[in-house]
Amino acid sequence: TCYYAKRFESLRRTCCPSELDFVRSLSRCKKWGAQGGKSNVFFAKTLDDRFIIKQVTKTELESFVKFGPAYFKYLSESINTRSPTCLAKILGIYQVSSKHLKGGKESKMDMLVMENLLFRRNVTRLYDLKGSSRSRYNPDTSGSNKVLLDQNLIEAMPTSPIFVGSKAKRLLERAVWNDTSFLALIDVMDYSLLVGVDEEKHELILGIIDFMRQYTWDKHLETWVKTAGILGGQNTSPTVISPQQYKKRFRKAMTAYFLMVPDQWSPPTIVPSGSQTDLCEENNNSTQSGLLQQ
Repeated sequence: TCYYAKRFESLRRTCCPSELDFVRSLSRCKKWGAQGGKSNVFFAKTLDDRFIIKQVTKTELESFVKFGPAYFKYLSESINTRSPTCLAKILGIYQVSSKHLKGGKESKMDMLVMENLLFRRNVTRLYDLKGSSRSRYNPDTSGSNKVLLDQNLIEAMPTSPIFVGSKAKRLLERAVWNDTSFLALIDVMDYSLLVGVDEEKHELILGIIDFMRQYTWDKHLETWVKTAGILGGQNTSPTVISPQQYKKRFRKAMTAYFLMVPDQWSPPTIVPSGSQTDLCEENNNSTQSGLLQQ
C-alpha cells in the first residue's frame, strides 16, 4: 500500500528524474543496524547506498497522514522558489504485507524511504544534534561511523571546532529558520540535525531528520510531569518540550555550534549533497539537504 502515492510520485519527479532507478535501488536492500537508531526499529539500506528504509510506528504514521499535505506543499515551494531548506527528503511511505508460507500468518510493516544524506561521502565525524545537552553524550567514540551527540561536539569545540564561511553560515541559519518554522507550525518536535564532517574535502553534509512525530497528549503529559516535579523532575529542564520551545532552543544551538570565519580566508560554496548530485537537478544555492564547503 502506498500512502499519498500521487503526491510522493510528484515529489520524486522533482528529485529523482528516473522512477525506474528508484525502483531498481529499492529492489536490492540489506538490513542495516543504524547507529543511534531505536534498537527495535527495522532499518535497511539499498545496496547502491542511495536510500534508507526505516520502519514507521503507528503514531508516526498517524502524524504524517495528518501533516502530509503541508509537507508536500512546503517542499515543493522550497524547491520552486529556491528557498533554503535542509529537511532530509522522505520520498515514499508504504505498508508492506507478507504471508508466511507455513500457517499463512500475515504480517504488516509500515516503512518510509528517505534519501541517504551520506551517499558517496567519506565522513570522518558524524553528529546527531538536537540542541539539548541533557543525555546527549556518547561515551563510546571508537570505531567508524559512530554517531556523536551534542555534548561530544561541545567537548570537541576547543580543539576541533566546525568552521564555516559567513555566507555559508547565513545560508545554514536561513535553512534551519525556515524548516523549524514549518515543523513548529505542524506541531512537530524532537527532530535532529545530522551533520557529517568530510575532512578530506573540507565539507559538511547536513540534513534535518526524525521529523515524523507530532506533539501529542502523551508528550504534553510528560512535559507537565517533569516541570511539576513529580517523579523527581523538578528544576531540571524537561527533555520533552513544546514545538515552539523546541524550535527556539534548536535555532539557538545551531547558531552556536558552527563557528564563522571571514569569507576572505575561506570562500564558501554550496553544492547539493551526494545523494542529490545524481538524483536532483536543483539550483546550487538551494541547499536541499545541502552541503557546506568550508
